[in-house]
Amino acid sequence: MFLKKVDKLVLKAYLGPFLLTLAVVAFIFLTQHMTRYLDDLVGKDLDLETVGRLLFYFTLTLLPLSLPLAVLLSCLIAFGNLGQHFELTALKSGGISLLRVLSPIFIFIVFVTFGSFALNNYIVPWSNLQAYSLLYDIKQQKPSLNLKEGSFYAGLPNFSMKVNHKYPDNITLKDIMIYDHRSAKGNTDMILADSGKMYTIMNESYLVMELYKGKSYHQGGSGSAKSVEQTPKINSEEFNRIDFRQSKLIFSLESFERNETDQKLFLHNKIMKNTQQLGQDIDSMQRLEDTMEVKAISYVMASSRYLLNELIYDTLLNRELIQSWKSIDAITGQFDQEKKQKLILNDAVNLAKGLKTIIYSRSENYNNNHRSISQYQVEKYRKYTHAVACFIMFLIGAPLGAIIKKGGLGVPVLISIIFFIIFYVFTIAGEKWTKDSIVTADIGMWMANFILFFIGLFFLRQARNDSRLLEWDVYLIWIDKIKQLFKKKK
Repeated sequence: MFLKKVDKLVLKAYLGPFLLTLAVVAFIFLTQHMTRYLDDLVGKDLDLETVGRLLFYFTLTLLPLSLPLAVLLSCLIAFGNLGQHFELTALKSGGISLLRVLSPIFIFIVFVTFGSFALNNYIVPWSNLQAYSLLYDIKQQKPSLNLKEGSFYAGLPNFSMKVNHKYPDNITLKDIMIYDHRSAKGNTDMILADSGKMYTIMNESYLVMELYKGKSYHQGGSGSAKSVEQTPKINSEEFNRIDFRQSKLIFSLESFERNETDQKLFLHNKIMKNTQQLGQDIDSMQRLEDTMEVKAISYVMASSRYLLNELIYDTLLNRELIQSWKSIDAITGQFDQEKKQKLILNDAVNLAKGLKTIIYSRSENYNNNHRSISQYQVEKYRKYTHAVACFIMFLIGAPLGAIIKKGGLGVPVLISIIFFIIFYVFTIAGEKWTKDSIVTADIGMWMANFILFFIGLFFLRQARNDSRLLEWDVYLIWIDKIKQLFKKKK
């Protein structure tokens, strides 16, 4: 019964900070991620449902990255609070070891680890597909109609317009100029109006512009073919002007609507696939790589034999020609041996250049395929490493919080940032080395977890021994001892 109360105490002290830090960390990552696409979202007049969907999908995508940092920070806060209020000391004095105190959080983190993998393997590919297909549709959507005073607006198909003054109601306009490009003759058709109104109809599917006190200029033919023949010096193209008190133009806003792209077009991307699909793609590319390697070697061998035979044949043939030419030159005196030798060398050089070009092309295809394999391996291992990182961060945060014995957000946030930077730097380095084929994918992707795992074991050992590793008094005592030792030597 007593141990059950201890487990409830520890879980209650941990779950609150965990949920809070997870929400904060996910929000920070989401904000940082969405700043990349601000230029694509601004001015599109998106409704709240579309924005909410986009934020929800990207939140699911970033959760696997947020979980390790949330676990680390919440462990530091929870166990720092328990140590600061001497609750850990009381539990230890009651005969309960630190490992027993950590056991309920350990079980919870195991579930978080498996949940993180399931999320990364099944939910994240789906959320990536939804998020990036929706983002692509938003990028293709035209910005909302926004006429600026004194500037030409060309967002409407086949029309370009300028308004010198727009009233605060966003409906009434003054001094309007419209170019009609539907005839594809340049700026030949134009409408000038003193004032007008702009509004939408039929559920914002069409834009209506009512123009008042204006003139319409149109370039068109005047006269028949006969009159043109009779008066060839008169230009058959002239401007027609029409004065009007009121006119109405209706524009379709179909191009401003967002069209949904078929999501099947995005399924080939590696971030849209789970580990099984990534494994199948990697196997296919590796078989293709082996085939390309065998074909390249056989082609080089065959080409080398062909090149050698061709050179021998050309040499013998040209030698016979040279002998016959020598006999002719003995009579005519026009034989140029050096010229014939240059022809032989040029043939050999051309054959070698052709072989070099083909080998280079096949080598580039091989390298591109190999880089694709590395990128797919990185994506596959990332789903495992981000999940295991939750357990590693617990292994660091829980004992370190017990050693520091300080709750709140000050010291825990600082330490969390330090260790997350270490994790992030080694992860990025491992991914880069893997993609550059410096190390294998398993070494490059597990390197960060491997290093932090032993750091966590070190902190766990120090916490079990009630180490004063991070207390300044210990280091001040050592500094005084070193000073006294130097004084004695002097």
